[in-house]
Amino acid sequence: MEISTWNRLKKWARRMKRDTLALYAASRDPRVPWYAKAMAMTTVAYAFSPIDLIPDFIPVLGYVDELFILPLFIWLSVRLIPPDIMTELRADADRRLSAACPRNMTGAIAIVLIWLIVAAAVYYWVTTR
Repeated sequence: MEISTWNRLKKWARRMKRDTLALYAASRDPRVPWYAKAMAMTTVAYAFSPIDLIPDFIPVLGYVDELFILPLFIWLSVRLIPPDIMTELRADADRRLSAACPRNMTGAIAIVLIWLIVAAAVYYWVTTR
């Protein structure tokens, strides 16, 4: 894959992530109409749900929802929100995402520590039997 194509895909993925976070904020914003909030909540719930419309283990078809359905939901949700509000929510999402690194690192360290504790417990249990 060409480098410029790869960069475009990365930018597209960042925009999807930003818009998902902005839609979460929109679902809680009193200035957003109820029908746009409903669509935004549905989109965010689908984006973060571990259950997919098409299971990921199905070859090729398993990623259709991530490539087509979720972007379609995001697009529809964004279209329902007034443009000036969406611009503001996107800017706020950009700020949150750029400031999220320390929290993500803390979370990563916590997960690694939990796995190490579980591994140590399993090792102890196996060796003492």
